[in-house]
Amino acid sequence: QAQTPQQRRANLKFQKEQEARMGKSEEQIKKRVKETPKSPISPLWLILLAFVVFGGLFFEVISRIFFR
Repeated sequence: QAQTPQQRRANLKFQKEQEARMGKSEEQIKKRVKETPKSPISPLWLILLAFVVFGGLFFEVISRIFFR
């Protein structure tokens, strides 16, 4: 059964990590800092979502203050 592209990428990443560990002690491996996980949603979409949620609230408050 052939590998999917996603499996191939995962296998290559695993292989690269294993090769980087070769010849190193456990202390050296533990000292290695894990890279921060990337957010699944881009900052642009987060800003847009925040505007939709809080923008409506903001405009509602403004309309209640000025247009009683």
